[in-house]
Amino acid sequence: MRGLATLRAMDWEKRRKIARWTALGVDALQIAIFPILFPGTPWNNVVDLLTGVFMVAILGWHVAFLPTFVTELIPFVDLFPTWTVAVVYVTRKKRGQIP
Repeated sequence: MRGLATLRAMDWEKRRKIARWTALGVDALQIAIFPILFPGTPWNNVVDLLTGVFMVAILGWHVAFLPTFVTELIPFVDLFPTWTVAVVYVTRKKRGQIP
């Protein structure tokens, strides 16, 4: 729990950057590497589960993460960068508008 408190104590801009780069990295991994090295294995779902937990930990719960997670579990639909789209959607507001 100490790590979660450290993440939540960070500045919003820093958390937003970390979340966006993580989402880009996960989507690039799932689109470019996983279909070649791990076709049809559950590793893709493990990465999605860990990514979902990390995004909720760093950004807090947002309804946009639920359809993203469900969509990522559907084969071949996960080739769309859904984590990146969801994170950009969640972090699109300016600092003064964050609840």
